[in-house]
Amino acid sequence: MKKIFLPVLILFLFSFSIISAQLKIGYVDSEAIIKQLPDAQDAQKNIDLQIDKWEKEIKKLRQKWKDKFDDYQRRKLIMSKQKRAEMEKELVDLEQDVTRYKQNIYGENGKLFKLQEELMKPIQNQIFNAIDEVAKEGNFDFIFDRSGDLIFLYAKEKYDVTPQVLNKLQ
Repeated sequence: MKKIFLPVLILFLFSFSIISAQLKIGYVDSEAIIKQLPDAQDAQKNIDLQIDKWEKEIKKLRQKWKDKFDDYQRRKLIMSKQKRAEMEKELVDLEQDVTRYKQNIYGENGKLFKLQEELMKPIQNQIFNAIDEVAKEGNFDFIFDRSGDLIFLYAKEKYDVTPQVLNKLQ
């Protein structure tokens, strides 16, 4: 088995090196592009400002719940069972309001997702178009994004087309 495996492995590696020698591969760092692109920086500032507003609203809702809870804790011993039940229901309702509000903002397809989509989609399209142009002009077979899930253990700097994409965007 070992005698067959070694020649097959050598043949596989040799054929892979022949195939890969014909490919032209490049990569970009989309995080670097976005950090250097003024439109993306403006969009991110707008997103951050909106997040701050939402966080202040969440803080207000939490404070309202806390104030109500503190009041309940102070007075629960002198309340009737009915009044205690009413206040407990109010506390649960307030807690659910906070949860619903946060879900509406940060949940799947929430306001944050929609805002990011609205502000960043045109910028992403602009970047993809620039990458497409660079790839066609440079006759690249593949261009990877090194800032995504794909991890490079080694990549020659000469294949980094990030500066060319930035030039296309400016």
